[in-house]
Amino acid sequence: RNAARWKDARGNVANELGAAVPGDVADADTGRRLAEAARAAGGTAMLVNNASELGPSPSLPGARLDTVTAAELHRIFEVNVLAPVRLTAELLPQLRTARGRVINISSDAAEAAYPGWGGYGASKAALDQVSAVLAEEELDLRVYAVDPGDMNTAMHQAAFPGEDISDRADPGGVAAAMQPLFDGALPSGRYRATELPAAVPS
Repeated sequence: RNAARWKDARGNVANELGAAVPGDVADADTGRRLAEAARAAGGTAMLVNNASELGPSPSLPGARLDTVTAAELHRIFEVNVLAPVRLTAELLPQLRTARGRVINISSDAAEAAYPGWGGYGASKAALDQVSAVLAEEELDLRVYAVDPGDMNTAMHQAAFPGEDISDRADPGGVAAAMQPLFDGALPSGRYRATELPAAVPS
């Protein structure tokens, strides 16, 4: 990513939330440092696993299952599946204490078969299953897998290079639609952001 942009974003997060822990989620040490920072701040009640690795652009031949490399698949699953599992495990003691929420960002590619999306889609399907199993193992937590839909993001642009994606949903608006999940107001399960209720009675 652009170094200056990342530095500015990190500063904004630190100013608003009190701390920022830079790192690669695929690095186990990053998860440990995040857990330590959360503990030092008084513990966490919510974990959002939002980091994703697209792999080769699905619009290019190199993303097809007969051409994607083992190294590319390994990176996709490392970021999209193993990292959320690891980070969740690191934070589970704090989440249990808070009877908190785990929100795993999924994709419609986890359920639909799109040419070129095999690696990414398979990783998100695995994350959906991880979410469902965690919900059964941790009954006092709310565990969600959520499909945010198509958004105007750098990753979506990478999936469709050269295409005008300005009509895609704004990530801020999608985050606002996910408020019922942030509040833990719905049962554990898989949701689409576009189908979430505008408000959930308390």
